Amino acid sequence: MSAHPTARAESGSTRQPLSRNRSSRGERLLRFLRTPGGAVFVLLLALLAAVIAANPSFGEPGSLIRFLGRTAPIAIAAIGQYFVIASGEFDLSMGSVVTAQVIIAGNLIGQDESRAIPVLLLMLVFGAFVGFLNGCVTTLLGVPSFIVTLGTMLALLGLVMYWTGGAATGNPADSFRQIGRGGIPDVPVVEVIPYPLIILVVVAGAAFWLMRRPFGRTLLAAGDNPRAAALAGTPVWWVKTRAFMLSSLAATAAGIILVGYAGVHPSVGRGYEFTAITAVVLGGVVLGGGRGWVLSAAAGAFSLELLFTLLNFLGVQSTWRDSVQGLIIIVAVAVAAQTWQRKRRGAPPAASQVPPPQPGTAG
Repeated sequence: MSAHPTARAESGSTRQPLSRNRSSRGERLLRFLRTPGGAVFVLLLALLAAVIAANPSFGEPGSLIRFLGRTAPIAIAAIGQYFVIASGEFDLSMGSVVTAQVIIAGNLIGQDESRAIPVLLLMLVFGAFVGFLNGCVTTLLGVPSFIVTLGTMLALLGLVMYWTGGAATGNPADSFRQIGRGGIPDVPVVEVIPYPLIILVVVAGAAFWLMRRPFGRTLLAAGDNPRAAALAGTPVWWVKTRAFMLSSLAATAAGIILVGYAGVHPSVGRGYEFTAITAVVLGGVVLGGGRGWVLSAAAGAFSLELLFTLLNFLGVQSTWRDSVQGLIIIVAVAVAAQTWQRKRRGAPPAASQVPPPQPGTAG
């Protein structure tokens, strides 16, 4: 028996919207590249081409791999900062955490290699504690994260200055410093794969996986609308506190790497928090939370370093670096905010209450 005409009409009307919503991988890729989180990869390739044009030797595999290794600490810091910004907060203590971890490693390990593992565990615990403290004061006491982490930044800097007297002090064992300066040797084409690059790949893979888990979805929900997330049963305070802990642990990883090739000095991590924030917003992550892709934050770090490398090759004085960072933050935040607002205005009424997921916004 044939189906009722009305049923056939309803079935056909159901299939038509579904067919219209289907798109090829190429179309989805183009839509992603038009988002702030996707555009940073286009910018990354454009800057890489410009740097190679300015200095062709930069394009050699050995030079590229060394650049990736040097940039790994700031990319790791940007990934950590991403978690906090995606949750709708700020972490201005990141640079001080980096500095404190460098000083801890330099002074507590010394030339006694047997201390390396215990001190490394101490650094991880210290980093997690700082993040936990930042998160609890922000979420449970209701103090703005900008103020909380600014206070933590100043407190840690004061402790570091008291400990070191403002001068370089301490020198960890060479085996510990190999984490930041060593690598896997005798690799075809690239000659060596730096350990910092391996650490970055592991951190980025873990962050990508974590943002695909329920934690990632609740993190973005808490950043987009914490009240709605709380009404839905999300423990907002714990989600945001974990974001702060991840940020401080990422700063710890960056500090461990920096001990290797930057030495032990109280100025090692200075300004890292602003560079990480610049990288995150350059990667299309919206200040205020709820939008952004974690790998775009890492791509923003590489784009930023490529930009500074290009300016250096063009003979621009390094004193312009802070000015360039400030302009990038203003422009990137404005562009990202306008882009997401246009997408919200263009969303259908039924979907306007819950913004449609963009490629990678939960990953």
